[in-house]
Amino acid sequence: MQKALVVEGGAMRGIFSAGVLDHFLDNQYQPFDFCIGVSAGSTSLAAWITQQQRRTYTVITDYSCRPEFIDFKRFVRGGHWLDLDWLWDITIKEIPIDIDALHHQTIPFYVVTTNIQSGQAHYIQSTSDNVIELLKASCSVPLAYRDFPVIDGMSMTDGGVADSIPVEQAYKMGAKDITVILSRPLGYQKKPSKAPWLTRKFLAQTPNLAEAALKRAENYNKSIEFIQSPPPDCNITVIAPPADFPVGRLTKDLNKLDMGYEMGISAAKQVLQRHQLAATA
Repeated sequence: MQKALVVEGGAMRGIFSAGVLDHFLDNQYQPFDFCIGVSAGSTSLAAWITQQQRRTYTVITDYSCRPEFIDFKRFVRGGHWLDLDWLWDITIKEIPIDIDALHHQTIPFYVVTTNIQSGQAHYIQSTSDNVIELLKASCSVPLAYRDFPVIDGMSMTDGGVADSIPVEQAYKMGAKDITVILSRPLGYQKKPSKAPWLTRKFLAQTPNLAEAALKRAENYNKSIEFIQSPPPDCNITVIAPPADFPVGRLTKDLNKLDMGYEMGISAAKQVLQRHQLAATA
């Protein structure tokens, strides 16, 4: 029975998965045959799989909170709202991903991106050669970041547009025991766009991407339905923030981010305790 780990994105809400995965590292918990990450979830997985504890915490609570990264006034003037070029350059320079560790570890790590021409999700296995640009592509929120990283000759954007929670993909890849780390409380339902014409206008040059963005709520809610009612031969363990999770997509309040991180640690503790009880039963 193959085991998979799936991690949702959500920008600053990724602080929850950072707490979960750091606690996994504390307990040397890596019982998975492969893992799939989306957007901020993919960067959390990269730190976990290379055993770089608190790297994601540092990126979110320090670098991502700096004005060089988030600047709406710059966006209004025609620049990036979320300047991933700056964020990637400085973090790769000052707290780089351990490429050597990534190359030598044995768990296949897949990153979700969205093809801007087709609007389809791509599930690309990371390598020491592609991982930096691949993670950047998965985190490239359309419009907020105005460029599209190129992977294998294809322009890509935020993986969450086409597949926010790739739990069904993990099942299709053979996993029958899936652990899913969400970035919103379980039961959250995404609402469809109130102004689809605006989405089509802003993404007029990439109409298939616009349609994928408009189907995002429907696909997200289908993933939640799959999690709550999986096939008979599939067991799903859900790790989700509690109802009072205080972190939003662009939260920069350090106290709230720390609370979100501790909530991740607490949720991971509960999962590991259940596993230990099951193992001794």
